[in-house]
Amino acid sequence: MRTAIIIVGGLVLLAILLFAGRLLGKTGAEAAVLGAKVFIPLWLAIAGANMWIGVSQAGYSVMEELPIFLLIFALPAAAAGFAWWKFAP
Repeated sequence: MRTAIIIVGGLVLLAILLFAGRLLGKTGAEAAVLGAKVFIPLWLAIAGANMWIGVSQAGYSVMEELPIFLLIFALPAAAAGFAWWKFAP
């Protein structure tokens, strides 16, 4: 359940960043592409922090946490990649 909540949180963050590009003066597709470009490294750091917490505090091994990390990172990152591809000029 916690994994699903984190993935949904990532998708919500992606949606926020896709629209936040407009605050930086970009319009339309440029705003969405900028949001996707910012989201992917940010989400990698967040997913990595989640993995670190699982290993250091929850007591899981790296090999136990790695598939969860990949799932947590890959689903929202794939959505960002799709948005980047869809809106790229």
